[in-house]
Formats: sequence, C-alpha cells, structure tokens
Amino acid sequence: MMTVKQFLANLILFVTTVGCASSATDFASQFDPMASPDLVSNLGAEKFNLGPGDLVRVAVFGVAELDGEYQIDYDGNIDFPLLGVIPAANKTSSQLAHELEYALGEKYLRDPEVQVSIIEAAVETITVDGSVKKPGVYDLQGQMSLMQAIALAGGPSNGANLKKVLIFRQLDGQRMAAAFNLKEIRDGDAADPRVYGNDILVMDGTGDRSRYEMILRATPVLGVFRFF
Repeated sequence: MMTVKQFLANLILFVTTVGCASSATDFASQFDPMASPDLVSNLGAEKFNLGPGDLVRVAVFGVAELDGEYQIDYDGNIDFPLLGVIPAANKTSSQLAHELEYALGEKYLRDPEVQVSIIEAAVETITVDGSVKKPGVYDLQGQMSLMQAIALAGGPSNGANLKKVLIFRQLDGQRMAAAFNLKEIRDGDAADPRVYGNDILVMDGTGDRSRYEMILRATPVLGVFRFF
C-alpha cells in the first residue's frame, strides 16, 4: 500500500514535470466536487451504505447451506455461493438482500427470503496534514465536512493559509485533488464540502511550504477536482 509520503512524492514529481503552464480553466473536470468517491461506505442520518472491509451475515430462509458471513472486498463485492461475485458496496443491507433474492429467484429458488445484517463495519480514516495543530490520521465520524475535519485536527496552526486547503480523493479510478477556501466556507460564502474515507486533507501554510509548495501552487481554488 502506498504511504502518504510516497503519494505526495509522486505528486510533486508530476507537478515538477508538467509545470504550472496550464490555465485555471484547464483544471476543471466534469466531476461534482460534492460527489462521493469510489466505493466508500458512508454513515448517513438514516441509512448505512456498505463498503469495502465491512463484514455482513447473509441468511437465506430454509436454505442453511447458503447462510454465512461474507466480507466485502476492496473492489466492493462479495463472493456468494451459486451466484458468484455480487456487487455490495454503496448499497444498504436491505438493498443487497433484495438483489440476492432476485438473483436466487431467477435460477435457483422459488420466492427466496434473504436477510442481510451488518456484523462489523470497517473503520474509515482520513489524513489531515499541513498547517494544522495536530496533523495525523483520524477515524471518520459519520458525515463529516471539511471544516469539521480541520477542527478534529486541532484547527489551523500559526501561519496557516485559510484560503487554500487541498483534498486528495479517488474518483473514477483516478487520484484527484481540489482546493477549497476555508475562510469563505467559515464566512458562509462557499459550501462546506463533505469528506470521505481515505481522503487526504492538506492545509496550506508557511510551516509546511517546503513540503507541499509545488502541489499547492499548481492547484487553483476552484472547488473542482482535477487529475494528478
């Protein structure tokens, strides 16, 4: 697994290679900055969406041979008897149960009844780095916004540049980044974007400029994700 330092080193190498010649308009992609990343489990107010690493129990009424515990792999699937690979990520347990009922009913069982329950949810984390008081890796606590994540890391440190915070995220199979203006978010002039598991947040500032300067300089504050 690539470490944060390796990831940042690759980004710096990329930025050094391509330079900063592109205009800000070239950086905009078609991705919605508020959209969820690839295969991430989200804890919402009413529903829990399954995600990679979650352990679920599947019970098929009257067919004990199909009962069992299944862990969702990092592609977001479970390997279920008779049916093979079944997509499970980004679905609630009831949605997954209905899909298993439909698939089993098509070929193998008559009016199957399936129950899916969550045994253990994988703990998701975010990394907060740069000019914050307590940089580190933190557990994602339900639906969390950028401002809440920065607060979790103790808030901006002395010398922090509130006008630029980067979020690195996996979207459509590609690592992407977007910059946000924390000051505008605090003032209510910009939306406070949601953060997701595996996001890496970097607060700009004088103390860490030597480490992140090239990446920060190359990313305009558009609130839109671009490829790196």
